[in-house]
Amino acid sequence: MKNILIVFTGGTFSMKIDEKTGGAIPFFLGEELLQLMPEITNLAKLSIYNFGNRPGPHMTPELMLELSKIIQTEINKNEYDGIVVTHGTDTLEETAYFLDLNVVTEKPIVVIGAMRTSSEPDWDGPRNLRDAIHIINEENSKKMGVLVCLNGEINAASEVTKTHTDDIETFHSLNFGSLGFVEKGRVIYNRLPKYLEKIPTDKINSNVDLLEVYAGMDDKFFRFSADSGTAALVVEALGVGNVPPKAFEGIEYVVKKGIPVILVSRCPAGETLDAYSYEGAGKWLKKLGVIFAEYLNGQKARIKTMIILGKTQNINEIKEVFEWKNS
Repeated sequence: MKNILIVFTGGTFSMKIDEKTGGAIPFFLGEELLQLMPEITNLAKLSIYNFGNRPGPHMTPELMLELSKIIQTEINKNEYDGIVVTHGTDTLEETAYFLDLNVVTEKPIVVIGAMRTSSEPDWDGPRNLRDAIHIINEENSKKMGVLVCLNGEINAASEVTKTHTDDIETFHSLNFGSLGFVEKGRVIYNRLPKYLEKIPTDKINSNVDLLEVYAGMDDKFFRFSADSGTAALVVEALGVGNVPPKAFEGIEYVVKKGIPVILVSRCPAGETLDAYSYEGAGKWLKKLGVIFAEYLNGQKARIKTMIILGKTQNINEIKEVFEWKNS
């Protein structure tokens, strides 16, 4: 049997319905959760690390960095064949991508969560944990980067996103599809992750803003971000990477202050391209020095930027890390 470390961070996985308020609240720690699913202990030799019992919205980049350091330390001890991380689904994709970039290992790391609490008859936590253990027990799960598994679907942390507010079948890779799936204990892979990228660092700069562009947007939020001292700005542009003329003036203001601007699309799928050349379009932004983040969404681009800023503040070096695939 393989040795697996389960790192409990909280989320709906650990919650139950509070009788006073009628809402879900954090409640169980790791040991108590495993007692609710004793059949899990027959699949591997399990150890527990209680990182916390936080809802997803309470997770911060600083906590992600702390978590990644703990996981790297535990992996380096060479005592475990893989690690499962339980997490709140609201920020799960961000933490998973942070770990994917920052933790260096060939061993499988699987991030899971739950969309239902232990108080509900369709609690999905046990199945997701069981599937994660099956993934780690599968030899082909090595060298795959950090994986995310809910509802039996296996996705790459660099590709997956939460697509529905409440549906159990919420995590999908909209651009490339899932890597595979778990069915009755069998782990089946259909492809490898599109990119496997590592940016190890022991510090980050979380002072990165994220703005979503909308029709008729002007320059005021861009100017406020720059004047407030942001270290970098991620912009969710329209379509393949276009903005209204007044928003372009705001981006120009940020760039002229020497602040890196990273461009993604507000569309749920697709990449950013300098395909158009009208005022405010991608070719103008590219010429201005805006960095195109290809297929990343806004939240992932922000995570990547914070990690890069922990290593360098040089805009050309930041650009190279984002656009190396196109060079």
